[in-house]
Amino acid sequence: MVPPALALLLALGTAALAEPLRFLDCGSKDGSIQEVNVSPCPTQPCQLHKGTSYSINVTFSSKIESQGSKAKVYGEMLHVDIPFPIPEPDGCKSGIQCPIQKGHSYSYLNKLPVKSEYPSIKLIVKWELVDDQDQMLFCWKIPVQITS
Repeated sequence: MVPPALALLLALGTAALAEPLRFLDCGSKDGSIQEVNVSPCPTQPCQLHKGTSYSINVTFSSKIESQGSKAKVYGEMLHVDIPFPIPEPDGCKSGIQCPIQKGHSYSYLNKLPVKSEYPSIKLIVKWELVDDQDQMLFCWKIPVQITS
């Protein structure tokens, strides 16, 4: 078990290494994105190495109230969204204290695992977080390159 002070220090150290990404907002309706971080991703497009897991941190504010939230992640190729499984789609188990309250700011934290069997390809990662009415709290896209 990691002591809380050490966990906080490690989290702050990781956050200090993460650079805010340039991202495309793809339809955030019920929320407003302040910042998107993918770690490690020192340059864009992000080089995602097979067999590695990446930390995702999205800071956003909510324009609505919602009992819960759910993440949907896609790999977009030739304007086709291919579902991309993530370990924890429940936003309330990913750093967001639920119920979500209007006007409050949240830090959404999750992992993006890149499996060894994925092809080496350039694509767009599209990440959505929907509220309990299936409306988008946030949606962002970034270009990535999956590499060996």
